[in-house]
Amino acid sequence: MTIQQITKTPMLTEEHEDLPTLLLCWQCGASLGTITSVPTTGSGLWTCHNCNVATECRNGLWISLAPQRVKHFSRFIADYEFIRAAEGRGSVDDDYYLGLPYKDLSGNNSDQWAIRACTFHYMERHVISPLGVLRKRPLRILDLGAGNCWMSYRLAQRGHSPVAVDLLINDQDGLGAAAHYSRHIRPLFPRVQAELDHLPFAPSSFDLTIFNASFHYSDDYERTFAEALRCTRSRGAVLIADTPWYADEKSGIKMVEEKHSLFATRYGFPSNSISSLQYLTPDRLQQLQTRFDVKWNIFKPYYGIRWSLRPLRAKLRKQRPPSQFRIYEARVGG
Repeated sequence: MTIQQITKTPMLTEEHEDLPTLLLCWQCGASLGTITSVPTTGSGLWTCHNCNVATECRNGLWISLAPQRVKHFSRFIADYEFIRAAEGRGSVDDDYYLGLPYKDLSGNNSDQWAIRACTFHYMERHVISPLGVLRKRPLRILDLGAGNCWMSYRLAQRGHSPVAVDLLINDQDGLGAAAHYSRHIRPLFPRVQAELDHLPFAPSSFDLTIFNASFHYSDDYERTFAEALRCTRSRGAVLIADTPWYADEKSGIKMVEEKHSLFATRYGFPSNSISSLQYLTPDRLQQLQTRFDVKWNIFKPYYGIRWSLRPLRAKLRKQRPPSQFRIYEARVGG
């Protein structure tokens, strides 16, 4: 592979919107060079000129996790992959991935994909398209929690430049599944294995950062949100999508207890190897707003009559209030 070695890590400004997106060393944070799309068979090493630590490109994926962090997340990844496989996620057929989020050809998780489709359509209409009009060009978009990369694929179809980030890199439900898009998007968008709290990108690299059903996996919302803000340029935005919201802490705690109990019964383990925060509440959102001096724009997509009736059904059955999904947008100053 050929890379452009860069000694500084510049912050993009309005006058330099055409600067390439830089990949940073996971060890010291120095710039390695311009992140590029790599064929799914591409492999190699980038060696940092500052600390001499190598960043691996493995089958087209940039591995930007420190070895100790790989060990830290290993149990979580193993548990998560086991559960997702048991839920019937993934396929060997391209058509399954090409249909997402609008069609779940497996039929295994159609209700969840319908929610994802509604959220994505709403974001496109009310955030992504208006921001593109403002920029007068395609957007650089950071897809956090990209999973099988369905959203990065859809964004690339529309002419944008996404970068997909996730912890999972398997070929069924992780970043490796993007191989199914490679005949339809050329070059394929960059994919990076990294954690939400340590993103290997230069400051102000992206017009839009989207937590794609992933923000609730954070164990420290302030640290995670600060990292997203760092990567987002002035007059851009950070979106939190498809993270459960509860009106009070009690309902969120009850949901977590129920989920852990269900997983322990169904899979033999509670899937709690890392202490993720799992949900949002008005108080948690207010804390982020105060800490970072942002104002939330809150969007409420319509997910259909069945979804709308969930609170009433729960009340009649004397159950806890169900989660609500909203889209939270924080504009970056400038």
